[in-house]
Amino acid sequence: MPQAVLLDISGVLYQDTQAIPGSVKAVRALQAKGYPLRLVTNTSRLTAAEIHRQLLAMGYALQPEQIYSAPRAMRHYLQAHGLRPYCLIHRNLEAEFADLLELPAPNAVVIGDAAERFDYAHLERAFHLLLDGAPLLAMGDNRYFRYQGALRLDAGPFVRALEYAAGVQAKVLGKPSPAFFAGALEELGVAAGQALMIGDDVESDVLGAQRAGLQACLVQTGKYRAGDQARAPDALLAKDLADALRRYC
Repeated sequence: MPQAVLLDISGVLYQDTQAIPGSVKAVRALQAKGYPLRLVTNTSRLTAAEIHRQLLAMGYALQPEQIYSAPRAMRHYLQAHGLRPYCLIHRNLEAEFADLLELPAPNAVVIGDAAERFDYAHLERAFHLLLDGAPLLAMGDNRYFRYQGALRLDAGPFVRALEYAAGVQAKVLGKPSPAFFAGALEELGVAAGQALMIGDDVESDVLGAQRAGLQACLVQTGKYRAGDQARAPDALLAKDLADALRRYC
């Protein structure tokens, strides 16, 4: 049995703005059992404060500090290395990076899910900064996410385009980076082998967690597509979060 649990958010706790059936009750049961908990997410369209507000509105009794996000990990990295970023990010995330958006002479390129800002002008500026030696820092390299009943392009395809164009390799600060999982586990005070990661993304959540030394469970909600489990044959499999917690916690 795990000593701590990490949960992806979108596709596991909610889809769009609706809690996935059974998930609120499942999280409540998990908390009642006393499991240390972190919500780990690559979501870069919303600030952590907005994610927390939405979760509360759906009935989840969670604390802001229980959310460990890729934007949060990115800020820590930028500050630790004294970098001045050019931020290609979503408008909704600007509040979380407000003090970093207008710094002169940027010497790093930060990529999140920028949505309509992934246009030629923004990508061209990022490209030239990379050619000048700026590192490419990505909040995630997810290929897609599910929103309003359809799969949508995430940041990953644009990260790959910049890597290809500039001949560089991005440093991923969110999932599936082992450092991201290690940061969440450090807050919980448990070793990787003592934790269970539950997510709907076979690459970022499941394979990423396994490479970082965690147990992992793939749930068949959110962006899950039939056959995903074949890519992670050693992972646990569950219908949804409630099923995962009932069987493995």
